[in-house]
Amino acid sequence: MTEPRAHPGLELSPGPGALTAAGLGSLATAALAGWSDLLMVVGGHVVPGWGASAVVLGLALVLWWIFLRAARREAALRLAGTPAGWVRPVSHVLIVVAVSGIAWGALADLTWTARYHVLRPTGPGGCTVVVRESTFLQASGGQAYAVGRSGLALGEAGSWTVDDGYRPVERGTYELTWRRDGGRLDIEGTQTDPVISGGGADIDCWW
Repeated sequence: MTEPRAHPGLELSPGPGALTAAGLGSLATAALAGWSDLLMVVGGHVVPGWGASAVVLGLALVLWWIFLRAARREAALRLAGTPAGWVRPVSHVLIVVAVSGIAWGALADLTWTARYHVLRPTGPGGCTVVVRESTFLQASGGQAYAVGRSGLALGEAGSWTVDDGYRPVERGTYELTWRRDGGRLDIEGTQTDPVISGGGADIDCWW
């Protein structure tokens, strides 16, 4: 008596559950990116966090569609039925979270008239400092990002607040120094527009 053999190739194929999880994972990554301090530099030009998150969301939507179709096809081959009914509402929630984060970031840049600056010179290994300066009414703030070879900054390296809407980096009242193991950005205000909090950032491009 011979044992039944599985359909050739099916034993090596991921199940519909794994494919669905991969699709949801891509959307979850986009949702996380939408509310993160992600920043990207491409060809010397800064892609703000919300713009980079929009790119991640676009890729995630393509992957989600591919994985969902593959999961349905795999389920049909295995006679396992369609993906669970909770998949669609969960994916919709993740998309809404991602889009909300992107919209919030874009609105913040517009409301605070944010400007991005790529500072020179670069440091060891091409380490680059990117500064975001923004002003709303009489409050001015800035954040520094360390961008390595990957072209990505995954979070702030430091931040500061200056009085009367003064933008130190735009005005050139800052100092960027490099050492063998990293760099230091020091922000300077003026007598009439002093730095209220913060004032610098240690720059370390370890990725």
